[in-house]
Amino acid sequence: MPLRLPPLPALRFFEAAGRHQSFKLAAAELNVTPSAISHGIVGLEQSLGVELFVREPRGISLTAAGADYLSYVSEAFSLIAIGTQRLPNHRANRPIALSCAPTLASRWLLPRLAGFRSRWPDANVTVDTSHRQVGFPVDGFDFAIRLSRAPVAGTAWTRLFGERLVPVCSPAYLDHLRDEHGKVDLRHATLIHVNSASEDWQAWLDGVAIDGTAIEGIELNDGLRVDTIQLAFEAASMGLGVALGRRPLVDRDLTSGALVEASPQTIASSTAYWLVSAQNADSAEQRPELFDFKRWLLSEAEQFDHPSDAAGTGLRRASH
Repeated sequence: MPLRLPPLPALRFFEAAGRHQSFKLAAAELNVTPSAISHGIVGLEQSLGVELFVREPRGISLTAAGADYLSYVSEAFSLIAIGTQRLPNHRANRPIALSCAPTLASRWLLPRLAGFRSRWPDANVTVDTSHRQVGFPVDGFDFAIRLSRAPVAGTAWTRLFGERLVPVCSPAYLDHLRDEHGKVDLRHATLIHVNSASEDWQAWLDGVAIDGTAIEGIELNDGLRVDTIQLAFEAASMGLGVALGRRPLVDRDLTSGALVEASPQTIASSTAYWLVSAQNADSAEQRPELFDFKRWLLSEAEQFDHPSDAAGTGLRRASH
């Protein structure tokens, strides 16, 4: 007798909602309404005779039974995805799918992709910059680039490079900050903050203090606040204040002269960019283009990484 399985759409709704811990985020990922997710899961719970989620005013959470069931459902979808990827025709026609934050994609990745395409003209690449959690290999992605302090268990993480934090502003705004002796005084600057950044001005000030050159009198509660690093760089280039530049993302603006360093002190960030994939997803035997892409990406990233940055601490002086 064949096994009786719950409806596949309801299981897909459950897997996405359980992974995100949100009906709304699951709906956005699957291009349906939150109501459809909710009704689908209610039907699944009724057919199974068990409650999978705890509904609370502030959100949802998996029950013990739901968490246990999610592990089996996620593994089943992963096996289906892996089996599909291994089909000969599917592998031959499928592009390399990469999830990446928009600022890193536009400022670091895309300018280099022409080099990859020139060496592997038959390999197609898809870049997704949506801010959503990626499940390997269920969501169809081969790689993701993520900013993190350390690898996360369950997937393969390879370090690309760390960021270095340095204050930047427009040339005209830098002149505005100079005193009668020509010295730049950041205490008079409008600081541009990035609300979504894991490290911002406090991290830079703490790093400067470790070096013994603490800067007093800078008010961190004031200034201009934006929600993306890209917007902070644009605001700084317009003369609206001083942003915390993140090298190498800000290197293009420094090279063009749109931005200049407002301080010679560069702090190594405690986070780094990592290339993430499913375990053994880049096997040269299964999909050689993934192996080539990973090797190429690591080669491109190597020049931007510094061994002393690996621990995420320490002060590095910027060259002039």
